[in-house]
Amino acid sequence: MNNINLNERIIFALDVPTPEEAKQLVRKLDGDIKFFKVGLELFLAGWWDIVDFIIDRGNKVMLDLKFFDIPETVHLAVQQVKDRGVSFTTIHGNDAIIRAAVSDRGNVKVLAVTVLTSFDESDMRQMGLTGSVEDLVLIRAKKALELGCDGVVSSALEAKPLRNDLGDNFLIVTPGIRPESSVPGEDDQKRIATARNAIISGANHVVIGRPIRTAADPISTIKKLQDEIAQGLADR
Repeated sequence: MNNINLNERIIFALDVPTPEEAKQLVRKLDGDIKFFKVGLELFLAGWWDIVDFIIDRGNKVMLDLKFFDIPETVHLAVQQVKDRGVSFTTIHGNDAIIRAAVSDRGNVKVLAVTVLTSFDESDMRQMGLTGSVEDLVLIRAKKALELGCDGVVSSALEAKPLRNDLGDNFLIVTPGIRPESSVPGEDDQKRIATARNAIISGANHVVIGRPIRTAADPISTIKKLQDEIAQGLADR
């Protein structure tokens, strides 16, 4: 799990509305980043062509569609993904949904989304949930791993408790990452952290989009983030 190339530690979020924009970013960045996230917006715009384009250039793809449906539908959805060269795919769900997702996944690694990084405890209260975000993440992660998931998606704030409680033999992919030099300001993510802190806490990969995409010099920003990650690995 930890023998991961530095250029695969960052999963760049291709959160753009058109395949053309996504392809431009891949061409620009894949000399330094070899892992890309395709989410719901881009997948609906570009379908499998954009996934194939990324993979055909020698890169990896995290297909982040967060499958959540009746178990058989989720099972069939993973069947559509497993032979396409995708490295990671994401799911939500209860025990039956998770079992269905992992039952015949082929080479794709199935990651369970614990609690979205746009959520905090005030959102939980509005949904009628008690306890802390950390407690809920731990409960969901433990169940997902027991049922056969390869890892989880969680914020960096929960990565250390997950490692302490559940060990090292699973993947933690962490969104909500911001550069050490940035000031969040208006941000749609509530549970955020730096790449260095995420790695120190036990994350294997960090998902980063906007801070690279909107940077004046994206390649320089990538280099700085990779330096942060390298330092985090050294400080573990």
